[in-house]
Amino acid sequence: MPNGFPRTPSNIEIRILQKIFTPEEAWLAGMLRGKMEPTAAIAARAELDEEEVTERLNLMGRKGFVWRHKAEDGLRFRLAPFVVGIYEAQIETMDHELAHLVEDYLLGGGAAGIMAPLPALQRVVPAMETVKTELIMPYEDVREMLLQAKSYRVRECICRKQKEHTGRECDHPLRNCLTFSSREGKPHPDALTQEQALALLDQTEEIGLVHSVSNFIKGVNYVCNCCGCCCGILRGITEWGFENSMAASNYYAVIDAEECQNCGICIDRCHVSAISEVNGTTVVDRKLCIGCGLCVSGCPDEPALLERKPEAEIVHPPDTFAIWEEMRLRSRGMLD
Repeated sequence: MPNGFPRTPSNIEIRILQKIFTPEEAWLAGMLRGKMEPTAAIAARAELDEEEVTERLNLMGRKGFVWRHKAEDGLRFRLAPFVVGIYEAQIETMDHELAHLVEDYLLGGGAAGIMAPLPALQRVVPAMETVKTELIMPYEDVREMLLQAKSYRVRECICRKQKEHTGRECDHPLRNCLTFSSREGKPHPDALTQEQALALLDQTEEIGLVHSVSNFIKGVNYVCNCCGCCCGILRGITEWGFENSMAASNYYAVIDAEECQNCGICIDRCHVSAISEVNGTTVVDRKLCIGCGLCVSGCPDEPALLERKPEAEIVHPPDTFAIWEEMRLRSRGMLD
């Protein structure tokens, strides 16, 4: 799987799977591939009745273990990645035991296997209205992403949910991760209107959370609103030393020293410690800056701004998820 779920010396990853899968589910998951396949192909491989396989896979889909696609010739399924995928679906099952298993897995080598390879799992998009409209690309415009969608849902942040059991360092709300779709949605307790989804983004920026999305252009369907103390991918930067764990935006923060009042708000709002006070002046470390724009949106005197990186430093994300997967496999040495 391109995203990675590597073995560790302790084999604690097996205990994670035992916690969330039944043996029957794990066996059938082992029959799946990383690409969508017709149910008939999976049933033949598993030597099971197609109707039974469909029923079992639909149930596993509701648990987040597999991804489902309704094609013209019938249902297709593939195995979901651990991150982003299976882990994020464990809102209901996340408890003290699972939270500590995941934490020990990340510390024991899992974080390196998942977060060090490139392209990164996710990328930062700037806070709304912190970049001049004529500069911003469509894939960098989080507001435009939502305006193009037709249905929206809000869900709890799995990272903060996990950290509640292992020691949270913040009081940011749990319920502010957004998913959206180009299709009309069915009635659902978590459904939002477009206006509510945009208002939620406004709220997350006001309290100082980083917008992050999938690291490809077409088919993005979620916006995470992250903090450096809980988000597993940002922790790759802040705690484990993988500076490209989350792909930075194509912007960097600049603070006008003559206009800055050194109030410290931008320092508090920066989740990767890229801003500090040096000899009475607030400065930005460009190497650490991820271009989220929270310093700009939170600055009361407006000396902070985002500037676009020089063309030589611009990194365009892969066009599609399939291309991202191929690039990821290649960077991990799993393709010729």
